[in-house]
Amino acid sequence: MTTPADRPGRIALVDDDAVFMRALAANLRGAGHEVVCFDDPSVALEKYKTTPAIDAWVLDWDMPQMDGLTLLRALRAHDPGSHGPGAQGGGAPVLLLTSHGQPIFEEAALAAGAADFIDKSRGPAIILHRIARALAPRAPADPGASAGSRIGALELSPGGRRALWRDQAVPLSRAEFDVVAMLAEHAGHDVEYRRLYDLVRGDGFIAGQGAEGYRANVRAMVKRIRQKFIRIDPEFDELHNYPGVGYRWRQPR
Repeated sequence: MTTPADRPGRIALVDDDAVFMRALAANLRGAGHEVVCFDDPSVALEKYKTTPAIDAWVLDWDMPQMDGLTLLRALRAHDPGSHGPGAQGGGAPVLLLTSHGQPIFEEAALAAGAADFIDKSRGPAIILHRIARALAPRAPADPGASAGSRIGALELSPGGRRALWRDQAVPLSRAEFDVVAMLAEHAGHDVEYRRLYDLVRGDGFIAGQGAEGYRANVRAMVKRIRQKFIRIDPEFDELHNYPGVGYRWRQPR
């Protein structure tokens, strides 16, 4: 099953599973994308410098010699447009495909700069949807706040997805910025796990084990966000967890 691409692009697929790659490539072409396929990650990396501009990379996690996470890090190391974990900057978004659903794998992928982390078993339609989201221009979390807003010591500039804490830049990924912006917008009120995960992954996206497995993924992301603030301010204590409910950004005093 294919769906038309909202923004057709040139997609690079890297997967040592020839059958899966052919099937996914056919779906991508059916949706209007141009596709370049590599069955060897080392060759993909070598060709990176001479291959015409790539709009998005889709990497399998489990590959011999070089796994997808290692290739992702290598691509980012060669990409002067990439500005830290999760930040695409001028670089093409990279999506990792895997059968590993545990939060530790998703956390590692996003921390390395992946734009998305997708369970291969979800099927081509879901993968195409995730690629379309990665290619789509990202609107600010709160379009009405493009001029910026301040919540206590936190300053947010949605237009550039820039966050400052006590006038120091916090190196948040785009997804992390959106989570912080939502929590800060509702400062003093609980924001449910599901609402936070929907913000990052799309409505109703399934992750982890069981009906509420996505909560572990949210906890891992919020932990990573908290650590970034604490590196700037060891006394940071604005993010609070309410077990069974979600998270709250403390109301400024």
